[in-house]
Amino acid sequence: MTQPATPTRPAEPNRAAVTKSRPKTLGALHMDIRTLSLLGVLAALIVIGGITQPDSFLDGDNVQLILTQASVIGVVTVGMTFVIISGGIDLSVGAIVALASVWASTVATQEYGFVGILFTAILVGVGCGLVNGVLIAYGNIVPFIATLAMLASGRGLALQITDGKTQMITVDSVLKLGERDSYILGIPPLVLVFAAVTVIGWLVLNRTTFGRRSVAVGGNPEAARLAGIDVRRQRLYLYLLSGLCCGIAAFLLLVLAGSGQNTNGNLYELDAIAAAIIGGTLLTGGRGSIVGSVLGVLIFITIQNIFALNNLETATQQIAKGAIIVAAVLLQRRTANTTS
Repeated sequence: MTQPATPTRPAEPNRAAVTKSRPKTLGALHMDIRTLSLLGVLAALIVIGGITQPDSFLDGDNVQLILTQASVIGVVTVGMTFVIISGGIDLSVGAIVALASVWASTVATQEYGFVGILFTAILVGVGCGLVNGVLIAYGNIVPFIATLAMLASGRGLALQITDGKTQMITVDSVLKLGERDSYILGIPPLVLVFAAVTVIGWLVLNRTTFGRRSVAVGGNPEAARLAGIDVRRQRLYLYLLSGLCCGIAAFLLLVLAGSGQNTNGNLYELDAIAAAIIGGTLLTGGRGSIVGSVLGVLIFITIQNIFALNNLETATQQIAKGAIIVAAVLLQRRTANTTS
């Protein structure tokens, strides 16, 4: 006599997997909330600017100015976001922008025209990123120390090249990019470059293996290594990416300012780090958002514009920026505690 078939019990879900997935879901939720919060802050600033200076702040030329000024530091911030997500830091971005801009604006470089200036700026940026990456990834030097050394060296070399003088751009094709005649549908070319870098950065971070590896290295380097990721090579690539962004930003700065100076990019490292933190990128690595970082840049530039239009002191502006950074870090800690 055949035995009745024993009813099969549905397989229990993997509790470890479920538990592991919850923080990610909560993290994504907090990231969405943070993005909406940043949009709310930006909207509030627009309202404040419109109320305090209704004739000038909402003018089309002023909006174009805000976006153009955000383009240079915004491109740098995209590269910085990748570095911080991986658990690193780059204090040399401002110096790299200065060095790339003065090297690309020398008389010898300008003889090769538009291509020579663009190629030199990018080559210098990538070269500096290569030095940082090799020292950090293969020399086992702490990122803070390695990039601090590059900051000092880059500023010194930029000063030596210029001898403290301003190097004017004489190539018309470069200067015309900053003129209104070159605008596309009323949008400055610099803003279009910034938008392109932002979109590419978002796609790389969220839709490629490179982006996932960057997050993994920042979240847990040892686990990433055991999973087959070459952690050292990944870190090298990330600093190369940061250098590339600095080179692009240096070229945009030459278009915007029309000259190369050893003081270019002053304090860009602080602004880029602050924008990334405000945007939700953890200083400890493992999480970040390109969209959030870009919103952080726009918030800072809008604050600067409002302060300038209302003739407020630079010191007050710096105090406000510092307060925003502290508030962002406290929000990060609260978010991390809630997620855990």
